[in-house]
Amino acid sequence: MRVIGWLMEVTADVPAEDRRLARRVVGWGPPWVRRCAPVVEEAAEHTKVWWVAATAMAAFGGWRGRRAALAGVTAMAAAEVLSNAVCKQLVERRRPPREWVPPEALDDRPDSSSFPSGHTAAAFAFAGAVAPTWPAMGAVCGASAAVVAAERVLSGAHYPLDVAAGGAIGLAAAALARQAPRRVVARKAAGCITPG
Repeated sequence: MRVIGWLMEVTADVPAEDRRLARRVVGWGPPWVRRCAPVVEEAAEHTKVWWVAATAMAAFGGWRGRRAALAGVTAMAAAEVLSNAVCKQLVERRRPPREWVPPEALDDRPDSSSFPSGHTAAAFAFAGAVAPTWPAMGAVCGASAAVVAAERVLSGAHYPLDVAAGGAIGLAAAALARQAPRRVVARKAAGCITPG
């Protein structure tokens, strides 16, 4: 329990380097980048873009598409639970200051803990789970996940460390989603073998 308490305390404080980097990046970029940010945020909100991708893969990708879609959705669900239902409840970290954030981004700014980025966790989980089954689609989803991660910092919703933690949680969820069916099959096989 001491370790969890220490981890919560450490992650609740925003390191100075993280603050400096966020201060430089929030609202940065040419006007077209700032115009695209709300579109990216809207697509990633409630994992809409990943559900659309999963539906398209399952409908048009044959057996490989269905397998990739199932893996992506499973990993995404695990990442959402880990990031939003577990980590955000354990770590209370404030979002970047409102005065850093472009006025148009303040309306959609969440009130939950900044650590970790749930949008990023879901995005990386989906991409990481799709890639082994369908590498080309995994690359497309991975590029999209990187855009979502960048938008979370540019819009002032998260610090860079929040996004990095979200990405790590997402990739861990993808690895878990890939391993779970193998472990179930292995356990079933081991249970069926009886000494002769």
